[in-house]
Amino acid sequence: MIPMWYLLHMKLLNRNTDYAIRAVSYMAGSRDKLVSVPELVKTLKIPKPFLRKILQILNREGVAKSYKGIGGGFKLVRPAEKIYVMDIINIFQGHLKLNECFLNKDLCPNRTKCPLKKRIEKIERFVVSEVGRITIKDLIGK
Repeated sequence: MIPMWYLLHMKLLNRNTDYAIRAVSYMAGSRDKLVSVPELVKTLKIPKPFLRKILQILNREGVAKSYKGIGGGFKLVRPAEKIYVMDIINIFQGHLKLNECFLNKDLCPNRTKCPLKKRIEKIERFVVSEVGRITIKDLIGK
């Protein structure tokens, strides 16, 4: 299995995806307890404006549910073993893609026959397959 730190190091995950995975992992570790925004900000060291936006998206996408009022907060809708890292990646950055040509597509006459592109596509399929198996439960180890 590919460790999360490796995905971050390879720059496969953008900042919002990283923050979302950290927030979802924290909520999963909190079991069914509501987790407040200030608690997440303090514990995860994520700037409040980014975190609020991320939590709103997670709420809208059905990963987390928000509870308003005194003592309100967020909790996960599904158990950690049913939330895949790929779900979070797809929400915040779309399909994981490695094979975007680093050359300007207009300059490259070899796009359809490029041997590098074919190899990168094979690597991409492997990475997507491996990442697709990782659940939030795997990350929190509970």
